[in-house]
Amino acid sequence: MSDAPRLTHIGATGEAHMVDVGDKGETVRVAVAEGSVRMLADTLTLIRDGNAKKGDVIATARIAGIMAAKQTASLIPLCHPLMLTKVTVEIAEDAALPGLRVTATAKLTGRTGVEMEALTAVSVACLTIYDMAKAVDKGMEISGIRLVAKTGGKSGDYRNPEATA
Repeated sequence: MSDAPRLTHIGATGEAHMVDVGDKGETVRVAVAEGSVRMLADTLTLIRDGNAKKGDVIATARIAGIMAAKQTASLIPLCHPLMLTKVTVEIAEDAALPGLRVTATAKLTGRTGVEMEALTAVSVACLTIYDMAKAVDKGMEISGIRLVAKTGGKSGDYRNPEATA
């Protein structure tokens, strides 16, 4: 058997399967992901000032991200349903984009990681920002969705050297 890296969700004959985590030990696991929505400066001002036609963009995107993290196993076929103990979604203005930066953290004590939950939270929060402001700025760009860091589990800790969060 080779020690070369392999895809954990692919069997010996190439079929997709859910990884059995039943024999893994429970550890505290935390994952942080980030992404951004670039927009016109006027759109950012509209959102910041609370004048978007659909309501409070940032509060709605935050709640959407948290809800999405809790639904990850329903959205990503081979993800395990998890009992998350914490999900946070932070949304910060970045005039340099211009736009909004989204950071999500997911946490649990369990047998499998929470990277997908953090990434799903960021993705849906960014999509919600787009949805709520698209009437004034269809050219918004969602980008940079990536894992920032993760801790816990057999594979140990990871920190993305290019991440901004």
